[in-house]
Amino acid sequence: MIFSRIVTSFHRHQKSSTAIGGSKYLNGLGLKCNLSGLIPDEESELKEFNDYLNNLKNHEKSGVPKGAGTDSDDGFDLGRMTRLMQSLGNPQSKYKAIHIAGTKGKGSTAAFVSNILRAQGYSVGCYTSPHIKTIRERITVGKLGDPVSAKAVNSLFQRIKVALDQAVRLEQGHLSHFEVLTAVAFNLFAEENVDIAVIEAGLGGARDATNIISSSDLAVSVITTISEEHLAALGGSLESIAVAKSGIIKHGCPVVLGGPYLPHIELILRHKASSMCSSVISASGFANRSIIKGISNVSGIPCQLSNIILDIEKDLQLSIELYDVKLRLLGLHQLQNAATATCAALCLRSQGWRISDGSIRTGLESTQLLGRSQFLTPADAEALGVPGATILLDGAHTKESAKALADMIQLTYPDARLVFVVAMASDKDHQAFARELLAVKQVDAIFLTEVSIAGDRYRTASLSLLRDRWIQATNEMGIKVSECGVEEYKELLINQSGKSDDDTSLLFSSPSVLESLRLGDKILKSKGTDQPGLFVVTGSLHIVSSVLCSI
Repeated sequence: MIFSRIVTSFHRHQKSSTAIGGSKYLNGLGLKCNLSGLIPDEESELKEFNDYLNNLKNHEKSGVPKGAGTDSDDGFDLGRMTRLMQSLGNPQSKYKAIHIAGTKGKGSTAAFVSNILRAQGYSVGCYTSPHIKTIRERITVGKLGDPVSAKAVNSLFQRIKVALDQAVRLEQGHLSHFEVLTAVAFNLFAEENVDIAVIEAGLGGARDATNIISSSDLAVSVITTISEEHLAALGGSLESIAVAKSGIIKHGCPVVLGGPYLPHIELILRHKASSMCSSVISASGFANRSIIKGISNVSGIPCQLSNIILDIEKDLQLSIELYDVKLRLLGLHQLQNAATATCAALCLRSQGWRISDGSIRTGLESTQLLGRSQFLTPADAEALGVPGATILLDGAHTKESAKALADMIQLTYPDARLVFVVAMASDKDHQAFARELLAVKQVDAIFLTEVSIAGDRYRTASLSLLRDRWIQATNEMGIKVSECGVEEYKELLINQSGKSDDDTSLLFSSPSVLESLRLGDKILKSKGTDQPGLFVVTGSLHIVSSVLCSI
């Protein structure tokens, strides 16, 4: 490692302001947002509902307690959710459900499955978390997949508010933001008479609020991946995490295993399935041959041409051959998520659901998600003040997701010069995350910044913490880096002396995401090369939200 400091002065980070008693704050772009996202007229209709939720315990904002997802005395109490849903008439029993748990890939898999079912003409309820712009994104209802309307949410909230108030008093204030929102989603699905609901677990599985779905109402459970996120909350080991996730497997209901898993972790999942007399469908079995054939552009946006070939013989006999599927969600991990979703669809077909191969293809190809391998349009880049820039948004925040992001960058833009803009929550493995991204070649600049997490700074990783972890990562990897102050480097660029060696990465601590993008643009242009430049905004879905809030 050769470490040099070319500028020694730093700017004191200016904290964003939070309105007392409300949800407004200034995010990293200096834009007024709230927990619901931007504040258009429709969102104002949800003010009372959002205020109600914000007065409840919110683990997204405060962090998840140690052991919360385990069977310890301090764990989440599924009894609270059971009592709440009983008071509301158990709406979750009025439709079939697909329940999805896993460390990574839950949201993408839920979107793939939902779009496959919608392509077939079914009315689908989908419940996921977190959201990017509006809390309504977490609940989609019907055949189109749009976020539920503010009017529908508010109408239901007004009708069940008395029952919610009684439940909050009964549980002595322990009822959480996520539990109430889950109850609202399940009620909306019942009122809209959906054919099926796709439910993403929040944390873990066994004790998660979504795990009130009974075996008679469950069509199929899905476990995507198992890795060491929320380690303390889920028992402290990879094995305890697997046990927690396996809690969504219900008696007599098939389970789709995404994977791939470590052998002993897969044994834990299969043992639980065997004890529940549940058929196992493996999306990563040896007979399944899913590959990426190449990258193409559709309207200037990259997509990957993929073959998805599944041939499952054990427990259930399921097979499909899909060639040249155009996936808008990129990377091998998203191909695996697509294969997992396809297995879930085939499992439903074996139960009598009408799902054609064409609907599976259409559903997979139409799926895109805010903040997951999302390339901004030229108009978006211009709105951010970096016209002509290629900007990738991805909410990766773990070692595994960082590696998946790095692999995807190498796949789509192998020769690009890179600028990373990173903000993270405080409870992540920042150094491991940095190592995975730094493995990508030609990183010209790294901007470390801060954004609010769920509307608050409580869980935000400080600039000093991120700086220390990234410097440690560069030391370990022998990467040359020059640490710079933002304003000082602007002056150097103006004076035409800000060029650095091609093998040296510039490291900035910046209070503003927008400032980072604009200075990064100047740095790339100062290189004067023919190689394309790529901005990668990552580290959290909250930094993704801060960018999208400005467009």
